[in-house]
Amino acid sequence: MDPRPRILIIEDDPEIRTLLRDYLTKQDFRVDTGDGGVALDRFRSTTGEPDLIVLDLMLPGEDGLSICRRVRAASRVPILMLTAKGDDIDRIVGLEMGADDYLPKPFNPRELVARIRAILRRNEPPTVAASKLAVADLIIDLDARSVSRNGRPLDMPLPLVPAQSAGM
Repeated sequence: MDPRPRILIIEDDPEIRTLLRDYLTKQDFRVDTGDGGVALDRFRSTTGEPDLIVLDLMLPGEDGLSICRRVRAASRVPILMLTAKGDDIDRIVGLEMGADDYLPKPFNPRELVARIRAILRRNEPPTVAASKLAVADLIIDLDARSVSRNGRPLDMPLPLVPAQSAGM
């Protein structure tokens, strides 16, 4: 499985779509593109959820706000709106409709990549801590709340309690 994040760009301007695809591909993302809501729906039904959607606001047919609202109703996939509408009210409405970030055009491609990476970092699943700790021949099993040395259980005077519940 390819570990690179998959970005879906929904942009009606073919030049911008191509520029974004090429630039993001060079930045080590897997990139798919579409020109509107129908393309987005087709991608999601055949390929599954992308790791992030870059969504233009002004699209023919169904506009980006409507698409954002519809996607958000069914999914938590991160959405970055990329649009020529940069007024405060447009940004506020975009964020209120469920976008995770909003970048007005024209934009610096490096800023776009930085914002994408920041959104992806915020949406990474939490890492699971190791449940067993080993120091030389001593094994501490946090799930079982036990300690053993050389494979033999040790009696502990106090029960092992996770740090957060012990007030630490």
